[in-house]
Amino acid sequence: MGILMILFTLLGGITLSAQSAINGTFSRKAGTIETTLLTFLTGTMFLSIFILFFGRGNVLAILKVPKWQLSAVFLGVLFLLFIVTAVPRIGVIATNITVIIGQLVIGIVIDNFGWFNSIVIPLDWKRSVALLFMIIALYLIYKGNKRSSEQTHS
Repeated sequence: MGILMILFTLLGGITLSAQSAINGTFSRKAGTIETTLLTFLTGTMFLSIFILFFGRGNVLAILKVPKWQLSAVFLGVLFLLFIVTAVPRIGVIATNITVIIGQLVIGIVIDNFGWFNSIVIPLDWKRSVALLFMIIALYLIYKGNKRSSEQTHS
């Protein structure tokens, strides 16, 4: 089961990168907010069909959860809006590695303090070094993007 989850996550990352590239290009013609809206509307239609045929949960449970948990909806919208804005300006890989660094930073904080009922995993030197390497990777990728962009425009 663990390997299957790793493969699903890998496929999720692949589809996220493809979606980022396509939405970034699409937003140049349709607009950033419009592209984000279309993405969520399309997703809503597909998920509504999936829920009809395969759903096992209870959509009405949203009325019973603590209100702060509903903030995840707005975070998802902001995430997509930021991605659609960033990709045309800094490229897919720089956008994605920046996203990963953001996820790692907040993940380290959440793990360290056990926020949202997660398990507590203290920050140690290994995690700090891993984050440092990601920041170095972002720097190198971003500098490579700028150099390629300058050569293209020359």
